Amino acid sequence: MRVLYGVQATGNGHISRARAVGKYLQAEGIAVDFLFSGRPADQLFDMQQFGDYQLKAGLTFVTEQGQINYLKTALRAKPLELWRDIRQLDCSPYDLVLTDFEPVTAWAARLQKKRSVAFGHQYAFLHQIPQADSTPLSRSIFKFFAPGQQQIGLHWHHFNQPILPPIVDLEPAENTAEPDKVLVYLPFEDQNKVLQWLHPLTQYQFYLYGPGLSKSQSGHIQCSGPCVEQFKHDLRQSYAVISNAGFELVSEALQLQKRILVKALQGQMEQQSNALALNQLQLGQSTKILNTDVIKTWLTSPSHSSKVQYANVAQALAKWIRAGACPTELSQMNLWHDRSAQT
Repeated sequence: MRVLYGVQATGNGHISRARAVGKYLQAEGIAVDFLFSGRPADQLFDMQQFGDYQLKAGLTFVTEQGQINYLKTALRAKPLELWRDIRQLDCSPYDLVLTDFEPVTAWAARLQKKRSVAFGHQYAFLHQIPQADSTPLSRSIFKFFAPGQQQIGLHWHHFNQPILPPIVDLEPAENTAEPDKVLVYLPFEDQNKVLQWLHPLTQYQFYLYGPGLSKSQSGHIQCSGPCVEQFKHDLRQSYAVISNAGFELVSEALQLQKRILVKALQGQMEQQSNALALNQLQLGQSTKILNTDVIKTWLTSPSHSSKVQYANVAQALAKWIRAGACPTELSQMNLWHDRSAQT
């Protein structure tokens, strides 16, 4: 069986899911070719696992200081290049096209009538889940940006909808948290401002990851640019996580039962909805602003770490795909074995 797997590379969450799913697809004996879009080649890192992957421009949002710049997003869009890439992508060698909200593979499969499965957090928004500032435009984006013949949504809770738990790229290991260690990942914020917020809080050890940062240490703040293995190591050892409201990192933090504080990317309906859901499920805390006082108040407040444990959805999906990807069989998978822990 040969599969074309399209991955939206705008954020690291989709790539993290691809690391998990890709390993299990290959373990099932499935040949996988990857295509990434939405990020320049020089901004990708630790991509060895994906072999000789394709890279396309796709579509992405431009962010500045914690919010989307819609004007720059429109000016940098390349619709003609996107259409050309869709038309030129040959899906004929593949038995199945997978897409994690990646438009080139999704639309190429649709035009060529190739069987396709779309999965990811965005497809959960096609169901009745907590949504903040939902508009006809946002609903259309979720429906048409990267459609598939079968569409599988992922979320932290089932909300009595036909969606699956998160796909978490974490190998089994002991969760040994250090009581003063805090992981900070705020890629959409000005990193100099983040450093200013953290600097007065000398009673904590902050491990700050972000674009443009070089590996260095200034007192109680350890800085690092994007990487995979060291990031996951520090995530395991931290007792708390401060991040934007992206789905994948929060999912990993929930699985590891960390304290979580998120600041949603302004103007990004998905992240704002994630923050809303996190509050409603009482699995973490969200804030509309970040500064030293907000961070200090949260760190010194009573601990409310998550109490969830998710099934191995990546492995289940890989086995389901290898068995023929029958919709009925997917609906019968009992992946919400932790329902009692979901409040």
